Amino acid sequence: MSSSISSPDVVEVKNLVKKFGDIVALGGVDLNVKKGIIHALVGPDGAGKTTLLRILAGIMTPASGEINIVGCDVVGNPESIKGKIGYLSQRFSLNPVLTVRENIEFFASLYKVPRTERGPRAEKLLAFSRLAGFKDRQAIHLSGGMKQKLSLCCALIHTPRLLLLDEPTTGVDPISRRELWEILYDLLGDGVTVLISTPYMDEAERAGMITLLHKGRSIFTGEMQSLRSRYKYSLYELISENNHHAFDIASGRLGKDRVMLFGDRLHLAFEKSEIPSSLKNYLEDSGVRITSFQAINPGLEDLFIQELTGV
Repeated sequence: MSSSISSPDVVEVKNLVKKFGDIVALGGVDLNVKKGIIHALVGPDGAGKTTLLRILAGIMTPASGEINIVGCDVVGNPESIKGKIGYLSQRFSLNPVLTVRENIEFFASLYKVPRTERGPRAEKLLAFSRLAGFKDRQAIHLSGGMKQKLSLCCALIHTPRLLLLDEPTTGVDPISRRELWEILYDLLGDGVTVLISTPYMDEAERAGMITLLHKGRSIFTGEMQSLRSRYKYSLYELISENNHHAFDIASGRLGKDRVMLFGDRLHLAFEKSEIPSSLKNYLEDSGVRITSFQAINPGLEDLFIQELTGV
């Protein structure tokens, strides 16, 4: 793909293939990421999320396919996008003995940020990430959430147009996870486009656009509202005093592919012609003590199960 090709999308991927021996990590992935949004890559472990992000970052070479990032041909010249992207890998890869401020200064030097701009940019990032009070603390003594925020600062010091984040909230506590997402939303106001991978489907629903990967292939892409329109059932949530008993009974009536256990509740998928209250009455007659039974909107996991089972 020529670097002279212009595209309204920040990222344009066509038929991307990557193999590790006989294992197909990516089997012809297409992906378009629009400017100024948070685009989530979601899928279980082994779906190909990390491999895709590493190829986009120019760290790994694909077997075939085309990649255009902000007008640059990544396959033909991966070095051409180094200054235009920020990349945060799964593992904390900063220097543990350097302080927060020193790590940021190191990456500013690495990205050749002009010396006159390094101080003001670092101060802005420290304030923006709420790390200003910890700037003299060594990275090794930071919490998991603070390490991720420091990694974000280092990835943003050169003001990239695209930020690639590989599962940044995995292993992070709920409060830090929320703070990280608040930071990502703030980045949109600075004109940064974010491509983030996550194994958490409920988290991916916060993104403006979602691509679901499974076994190296894209299952679907779209906004959450449009993805919900793909769901062909009427979905109900059931909470009872004995969900496992309710699961067994409901599965016998609807089939196991249409009954899903979500923690302390069940999701029940009804055909449009079926009457949900009939199952509710049957469950109660079978001794299930129901606390709540209500219609709900499908989530990504419901859509994912539908797509994979084909039911």
